[in-house]
Amino acid sequence: MEKSWKESIYLQREELGKRLHEPMAQLVEKCLPAWGNRERLNEVMEEEFSTIPHCDFLYCLDSNGCQISDNVGKDGYDLSHFGRDRSQRPYMKEAMPPWGFLLSDAYISLRDRRPSLTALQVVKRDDEMLGYIGADFDLRNLPVTSGLYDEPGYWRQLKGDQAIRNTVFMQSRVESAMDKSFDLTMPILEELLTERGVFQCMLHFSSSRVTIWTVDDPYRYRLLEQDALTDPDICLIFPRRDYPLDAEIPKEEIQRILATMKSLRMSDATFYLRTASINIYNGTISLTFSCDGSHYMPYVEFLMKGSSFWFGN
Repeated sequence: MEKSWKESIYLQREELGKRLHEPMAQLVEKCLPAWGNRERLNEVMEEEFSTIPHCDFLYCLDSNGCQISDNVGKDGYDLSHFGRDRSQRPYMKEAMPPWGFLLSDAYISLRDRRPSLTALQVVKRDDEMLGYIGADFDLRNLPVTSGLYDEPGYWRQLKGDQAIRNTVFMQSRVESAMDKSFDLTMPILEELLTERGVFQCMLHFSSSRVTIWTVDDPYRYRLLEQDALTDPDICLIFPRRDYPLDAEIPKEEIQRILATMKSLRMSDATFYLRTASINIYNGTISLTFSCDGSHYMPYVEFLMKGSSFWFGN
């Protein structure tokens, strides 16, 4: 089942909460006899520091969010935080769950300007609210327990620069070098995508260039300018590669996709395609038009839409 990025965050936070809740509750029990005694609280947190996994700092707060201990870390005490008012920090403004443990949303730390989060455990004696024990975490030190999310498979439309949108009727497509050489450029791109290991390409029609990524060197892009895009010899420098079996876009559809992009570029002088991309693995086509509106959609849906859908009759 596909997961969105929000669902992946939820699963990650749920697992982290399970790992931290019990040790934080046990730390409260250890700190209760020393509550209100700065030196003794520091000692207890230092003794128990290793029981809170992945933690950077521990500290105690009173019920108003004022710090009543020093920051205790793996390298000892940081005395500069005693008496600090944390009541306005993001984690103090979140609603505490009824069970008295909160794993905050991530925020940017004041100390290191790093994405961080805080766990808070309520401290009570009988029914009296005494304060909180806080544990700060740098996101770099937290394990990732949830799998990477999947890009959604539905059509998404995003609006771009409002200044461009406001002046769209004042512009008209100027024929680029790529526009003039489509009959040569498109077969070359088809060859690269289907036979030469290119799995993603981004076409910049107005500036007559294409950015490509290959299965042999996927972490680096390569920029093909107009002279390369009109020279079939360019295919010789990319080794022959079988079309991936796990590609979402069938090999035989690449030609239709490129032909449809050409049509969207040439069909209208005012509303025209500026950039487009193909990723054969996730099956997604992206389009950005002259009005700076962008669309991300599955290739099947892209091929179902004719020019009349985009530009009207």
